[in-house]
Amino acid sequence: MRVRFDMWLRALRTMPRLGRAEWDGLDIISRWLVSTRAAALVMSFLAALMGGLLALRDGRVSIWKWILAAFGLVMAHGTNNLLNDRIDHRRGVDRGNYFRDQYGPQPLETGFLSSGRHLVYAVLTGLFALASGVILGAVTGGVVWVVMAVGALVLLFYTWPLKYIALGELSVFVVWGPLMVGGTYLVLRGSWSWLAALGGVPFALGVAATLVGKHLDKMELDREKRIVTLSVLLGDRGARVAVVVIAALQYLTVIALVVVRYFTPVMLVPLVSLVFIFRVVVPMFRSPRPAERPDAYPEDVWPLWFVAATFSFTRQFGGWYVLGLIVDTVLRLTVLR
Repeated sequence: MRVRFDMWLRALRTMPRLGRAEWDGLDIISRWLVSTRAAALVMSFLAALMGGLLALRDGRVSIWKWILAAFGLVMAHGTNNLLNDRIDHRRGVDRGNYFRDQYGPQPLETGFLSSGRHLVYAVLTGLFALASGVILGAVTGGVVWVVMAVGALVLLFYTWPLKYIALGELSVFVVWGPLMVGGTYLVLRGSWSWLAALGGVPFALGVAATLVGKHLDKMELDREKRIVTLSVLLGDRGARVAVVVIAALQYLTVIALVVVRYFTPVMLVPLVSLVFIFRVVVPMFRSPRPAERPDAYPEDVWPLWFVAATFSFTRQFGGWYVLGLIVDTVLRLTVLR
C-alpha cells in the first residue's frame, strides 16, 4: 500500500472527511492519524515544546528526555481521543448523526475500523505513552510518578464521568497547563517549578476555550443525551461569554508573568493574536450559532463553528507563544546571562 504523505500533512492540519473508498486506500499511519484526530495532537506537542524551552532557560537539558516526553504526551493524547471515541460508541453517544461524526469520520461508528482493530490502536498507542512515562519516571523519580498518575486518571476518566459532570473543561486546563508544561519541565530539570507550571497557563486556557467552543457547537445534542458539559451548564450566552473571558485571561496571564519578570517583555509578542480575537472571535461569539451554514462560510469547515474559531485561535496563540519563548530563552542564555 502506498504511503500517503499528503494525508499525513492533511490530518495534521485538519480533521479530514473521508469516504469508505478513500479510507481503504490509506496506509496504517494515515489511518492512525485520522483516528486520533492528529490536528489536535499538535497542541500536546506545543505544550511539550513550551516545557522544554522553560527548562532550557534554567540550564542544560537532555534532548533525549525531551523527545521521550514529547512523544509520550502526544501518545497519551492520542490514546485519550481513541478511548473517547470508543466509550462514546459503546454508550451510543455517537449514534444518529451526532456532531462527532459530522465533522470527521468516527472510525468505529462509520464501520471504517472493527472494534478489535480499534482496540489494537488504542492499546498500542497507550503502551507507547506508558513506556515513555515509565522510562522517564525511572530516571527522574519522585514527583514525576504523581504527575503521571494524575494524568493517567484524567485520560481514563475524561470521557466518563468527567465530561458528563461539567469537569471536562477543567480537566483539560489542568492537563495542558501544570501537567504537560510543568511535567516536561520536571523531567528535564529534575524538580518541580510552580512558575514553569504557571508559564503553561496561557496556552492551557486556550485549549480549555477550544473545548468550550466544541461543546457549545453541540450543546443541544449533548443536552438531549444528558451530557452536562460546561456549555450545557452555562447555557448558550453564558458559554459564549466564558470563551471571551478565558481568551482575555490568556493575555492577562502573559502580561502578569512579564510584570513579575518571569518573562522578558519579548513574551508580549502573543498579543499580536489580538487581531484575530477582535476580527473573528469576538464578532462570532456575539451571536448564537446559526442553524444553517452561512453562504460565505467554508463548506469543508461546517458544522464546526465556535470550535473552528477557538481552535484556530489556540494554534495561532500557541505559535506566537512558542516564538516568544524561543526568543526569551535565547536572550536569557546570551544577553541576559
